[in-house]
Amino acid sequence: MKPRAILSVYNKMGLTGLGRALSRMGWELVASGGTARELQSVGLAVREVAAVTGAPEMLGGRVKTLHPAVHGGILARDLEEDMDDLAAFDIKPVDLVVCNLYPFEETVAKEGVTLAEAIEQIDIGGVTLLRAAAKNFARVTVLSDPLDYGLVIKELQEHGEITAEIRQKLALKAFQQTRDYDTAISEYLGRQLDEPAALPAEMSLTLQRSQTLRYGENPHQQAALYGSSPEYQPLGGTLLQGKALSYNNLLDCDAAWRAAESFTDPVVVIVKHLSPCGIATGDNPAAAFPAALASDPVSAFGSVIAVNRPVDEAFTAALREAKLFVEAVVAPSFSDEARRYFAAKKKNCRLVALGDAQTAENLELRSIRGGFLVQDRDAGDPAGTELKVVTQRAPTAEEADSLYMAWQAVQHVKSNAIVLAKGSATVGIGGGMTSRVDAVELAVKKAGEHAQGAAMGSDAFFPFSDGIEAAAAAGVTAVVQPGGSVRDEEVIAAADRLGLAMVFTGTRHFRH
Repeated sequence: MKPRAILSVYNKMGLTGLGRALSRMGWELVASGGTARELQSVGLAVREVAAVTGAPEMLGGRVKTLHPAVHGGILARDLEEDMDDLAAFDIKPVDLVVCNLYPFEETVAKEGVTLAEAIEQIDIGGVTLLRAAAKNFARVTVLSDPLDYGLVIKELQEHGEITAEIRQKLALKAFQQTRDYDTAISEYLGRQLDEPAALPAEMSLTLQRSQTLRYGENPHQQAALYGSSPEYQPLGGTLLQGKALSYNNLLDCDAAWRAAESFTDPVVVIVKHLSPCGIATGDNPAAAFPAALASDPVSAFGSVIAVNRPVDEAFTAALREAKLFVEAVVAPSFSDEARRYFAAKKKNCRLVALGDAQTAENLELRSIRGGFLVQDRDAGDPAGTELKVVTQRAPTAEEADSLYMAWQAVQHVKSNAIVLAKGSATVGIGGGMTSRVDAVELAVKKAGEHAQGAAMGSDAFFPFSDGIEAAAAAGVTAVVQPGGSVRDEEVIAAADRLGLAMVFTGTRHFRH
């Protein structure tokens, strides 16, 4: 008796090659609808599913393979009683199932797709074929990925059968495909019911390991990079050159890019240990880089740099002049000249190209013991945020520009966070401190003489006037902060006494 294969695929890549190979090895091919027509178009003998089931396709193709003549042949175990059942109903065993699914995820990703259109792309028969064959992997081989066709052909040609280990691995892949498929459907339907701004009542994470990292934060910790597919690359972009990014590199690249993409003007962000040490905007990245570096040139050694514009020859010239060791550069793209420079002069520097895509995730997840925290991503000040001058003196136009830069930058610094800025660049950053006055003192120390005439941004309110006093003593002339402390009046009075201009935003930007 010829071995039987049932084929029902949406993605027809490699289908005819597989069909020819099976046919040459004496397999009987049973196929449905468009799959049968594709195989017949190259002259292969194919038996239609309807001829096996004795029932025509119905409901516009919704029902094709859902029949005991198909699923009995798939689910029958290699047991005498099962084979007797098949014989009693004149059903032939199925040895191979080749199936992939309607493109539900691709459909719902399209702009303007309707619920009705999405529903029509929910595969029923295909999922049932995959699950049935995968369940019975002890006897049946299931092919859910065209990339595995070659493996199965080679095994059959060389050994005449598929090993139990390969059948189990292919079954696992099929179950993973149906799991991911059902997750996509449930998340889509859930989004249709949720309020637009609501967090989902249930969340499902489907991640695949794309890279095993040398180690985690420290050499004694194991680590790996996971994404939506095994092909996922860092930040969803492309690693153009350099060694594989480490666990810590990846965190710094993400922090740097999130800061860079929040600016509309050309910006350079230099990050060390998850917190910026220098941020500057300019007419172009090459013009902004020296000012960003000057904010803290010592900390910038071994840093990660993010640029929200393409990296060109002018930027590499500025980097070359600075003689700075950089772990990685993240940007939308790199010119040919820039890539040649890095390949020749900084071959170990990782280059991550992200293309034009903006950050797609609106939610952030962090693990805690036994669970997860989920929040909306902080995308800056909410709509309608208004700045309010609370001191006797209003900022000058020059101070206003510096305050704007300090406020934009401080949102990306670890709390407690303080940023000193002049014009379009930071000059001193104090982040990750356990007290706000300590953060001020660190920022002032980093700024040195550049604190004179600088503006200061604070990610949260000042609980006491000591932070304001320390800044004024260093030469700071203007302050931007959320306000909201029970001692706001005391802090405002101190600013007035010291001749500072101070602005409240009403919005806090903690980054723990």
